[in-house]
Amino acid sequence: MVRHGSLGRDLSIAAVYRLCKKAGADRVSESASSELAQVLEEVGVRIAKDAIEYMMHAGRRTLKARDIEIAAKKVSETPRL
Repeated sequence: MVRHGSLGRDLSIAAVYRLCKKAGADRVSESASSELAQVLEEVGVRIAKDAIEYMMHAGRRTLKARDIEIAAKKVSETPRL
């Protein structure tokens, strides 16, 4: 199993495997599942950090679904390399 630093530990390989299968993959290697788990965690942390900024800007101490929605939209609109 490939792990980079502390990332990829919160998302189970089995859950990520199921995501790949839902996306249409016939077969999924453990290394592919592990790599996707790492990427998803990195993106999730980035979204959560942005969402926390929106929360703080709104003067709240509670993170709301709308904060996540706004932050996720921002990440999804970021140009890909």
